[in-house]
Amino acid sequence: MNCACEGGNSRGCDCVMASACPKTPGRAIGLRQDRLLRPAGPTAHRTAEVDVRSPPVLPEAVGWDGHMTSETDLRGRTALVTGGSRGIGAATARRLAREGADVAVTYVRGKDAAEEVVRDIEALGRRAVALRADSADAAQAGDAVRRAAEELGGLDVLVGNAAVGMTGPLESLSLADVDRLLAVNVRGVFLAARSAAAVMGDGGRIITVGSCVTARVPGPGATLYAMSKSAVVGLTKALARELAGRGITANVVHPGPTDTDMNPADGPYASGQAAVTALGRFGTAEEVASMVAFLAGPDAAYVTGAEFSVDGGYAA
Repeated sequence: MNCACEGGNSRGCDCVMASACPKTPGRAIGLRQDRLLRPAGPTAHRTAEVDVRSPPVLPEAVGWDGHMTSETDLRGRTALVTGGSRGIGAATARRLAREGADVAVTYVRGKDAAEEVVRDIEALGRRAVALRADSADAAQAGDAVRRAAEELGGLDVLVGNAAVGMTGPLESLSLADVDRLLAVNVRGVFLAARSAAAVMGDGGRIITVGSCVTARVPGPGATLYAMSKSAVVGLTKALARELAGRGITANVVHPGPTDTDMNPADGPYASGQAAVTALGRFGTAEEVASMVAFLAGPDAAYVTGAEFSVDGGYAA
């Protein structure tokens, strides 16, 4: 079963978590950086009764327009968000544009969704472009950065969001599965970062979207996915050291269960996912995007090689 993926053609990349892949019995599909495994075993009957809480209602401040905004100023900056046609990627692209950046997004099959993000950004008075690029393809992964820099007249911020997910017992994962997932989640991230370092000026930002499973794996079946996201942590810390002399920072953001169209907070496995968090609820894509925007801004110039969890206390 092939899915329309923001980061590459791979089974399970953008599917809702299912109990099993229809083509490979026993394989759960659909884990991405904004999903958690469905709890299994003795605790399963308890998590089924947990209520999913809604995000708290924030007090209205003077002049507040209803958006989660900050004093981040990205005017005159340019950014590329890989896998930016939906979910966390789309929210991040829109947030960076609201802060003043011109933004490019990549997609694989979600052309219409990517073009909608572009229109939203242009409505804010910023420049935007959608680029088709499959992070599973080594040539395209790096070339997307070069194309974005050409379209926008430079590149200051790279947000590596494109990823695929595949879960299942060790014996069910083929070599092709391993190669496909690592091509997108690790090699593609590395190649994009390398290309970004080549075109960025001093003071650039490299921000990668990781996963809460690097800190805690809630159940069996996530070996391959957790391995790939843990590799991104090591890459980020090494990039921080290698690029520090140019003032380029590298950080990773780990989302927890996040309410998106492919993993809704009222979905069939939402209760179990929310139960693993301290706050007892899903996060929003905008909450993750707000952390990315901070790291992209001038106030984060002294922040590098760090991990930031936006997971509702999942790792607490």
